[in-house]
Amino acid sequence: MPAAPPTDRVPDDELLGHATAGDAQAFAELFRRRLPDVFRFALHMTGSVPTAEDAVQDVFMVVLRDGARYDAGRGTVASWLCGIARNCVRQRLERDRRLTPVDFADDGEPSAVDHGSVDPLAGLVRAERIETVRRAVHALPLPYREAVVLCDLQEMSYGDAAEALGCPVGTVRSRLHRARAMLAARLAVSGLSPAASAANARAETPALEAGWGGQVGETSPGRG
Repeated sequence: MPAAPPTDRVPDDELLGHATAGDAQAFAELFRRRLPDVFRFALHMTGSVPTAEDAVQDVFMVVLRDGARYDAGRGTVASWLCGIARNCVRQRLERDRRLTPVDFADDGEPSAVDHGSVDPLAGLVRAERIETVRRAVHALPLPYREAVVLCDLQEMSYGDAAEALGCPVGTVRSRLHRARAMLAARLAVSGLSPAASAANARAETPALEAGWGGQVGETSPGRG
């Protein structure tokens, strides 16, 4: 009888099925594999590391309870998890409308500065630009922020984003178009080129996420 394949080679939907059936190893692998996606989404949506961590716990508690409800015909496991995360984040934001972004460095210096840079001033300018983009994304109304985070920062397909958000693909496209226009306007007011809007933010994503103290994607796996 052939041995079962290692869990790191098992597709997400199969892992979820095994986890739902009580396989602790399958659940642990699914958690390891998709934790960065869920945490990244919650972090970009809330601007709060503790809130993002709480949302991750909420999401995977739902997986344990309702994993059997997943329908592979409607979307990927990643989009399903982000849909759950979306609901968890909205619930938490509703409970705390006074949520504010965390400080990114204990000593008051921009956390994204490369102190080993040949040009420290250039590092400061870049850190300020990254911070401006991050705050502009966080200031978007929730429906538009969700579209930007999923499609531009996490590079999710329109179809998967639509599944996560529970809306048609056309709605995702229109929200994304509107969100990009809002970001361009906000960044222009800040003196930053509209070209730095979230439409092009995927090139800045590693630096954006470095500002969270390296907590995003520490165990970043392949997309599977």
